[in-house]
Parts: sequence; C-alpha cells; structure tokens
Amino acid sequence: MLVKIYTDGAARGNPDGPGGYGTILQYVDAQGTLHEREFSQGYVKTTNNRMELMAAIIGLEALKRPCEVELYSDSKYLTDAFNQRWIDGWIRKGWKRGKNEPVKNVELWQRLLKAKEPHQVRFIWVKGHDGHEQNERCDVLATTAADGTDLIPDEGI
Repeated sequence: MLVKIYTDGAARGNPDGPGGYGTILQYVDAQGTLHEREFSQGYVKTTNNRMELMAAIIGLEALKRPCEVELYSDSKYLTDAFNQRWIDGWIRKGWKRGKNEPVKNVELWQRLLKAKEPHQVRFIWVKGHDGHEQNERCDVLATTAADGTDLIPDEGI
C-alpha cells in the first residue's frame, strides 16, 4: 500500500516562537476508499528545521506496518539529507558539517532513521508557495499546525 505523507513546520502567527508542525497521512485502501489521518501541533518553541524533522518522524511513526511511502516536504534540508545521502556521513559515520561544525539535531535524525527503517521511503521536495498541488497540502497542514491547539502525544522535543 502506498501512503503519502505531507509534512510541514509553520513559522506563522506565534509571537513567542516559530509556530507548530504537523503531518497528514493519506492512503487508499483495498476497497478504493481514501483515508486521511492528521496530526497537528499547537505552538512549539523550537527551530524550523526541528519542526520539519518532527513532522516527518510523527508521520512515519504513525504507520503500524511496513509501507511504501512518499513523504512530501517543502524542507530542502530534510529531503536533501536523504536524496543526496548527507545522512550517511552526518549520522551513520559521524562526520562534521563544514569546518568542524557539529551536526545539529542528532537525536532527531537518529529517531527519523529508526522511524523510516521498516518502510520504503521516497523523500520528495515540493517548492514552497508556488501553487503546486502537493505543496498546497503541506501549506494546509502548516496553517492547521500553527493555529491549532491539538497536541501530538509524543512531542519528542
């Protein structure tokens, strides 16, 4: 079964921090019925990159069995980490970024690696704010996350 995961971190509307993050899981069952499951996070004080990572983690951790996954994100940082194999050096081999700059969010990268392990995941970058259908799904989620008061049970931060 193919599961599409739309993720986003939202920086809008919060005077005390960046905003929130969230995930929408979308799949069609064997009977052809479309299902959606949404996780949104109210205001959370953290960086945008951490929000993007958490959004992806929450989506993958919500899957109960191994799936084929397309994970859509407007975070080039997140998608490039896997598509350009940065993750191999950063986390698996312990390399530094740039001039001995430590890798940030190591615990979240490790959690993301564990969450994606049982699945076949394609990380797909969608350019932000260009009217692309997939990015519109991410933007809807961003608004829900930033404006919402729902909490993801395991915030992970």
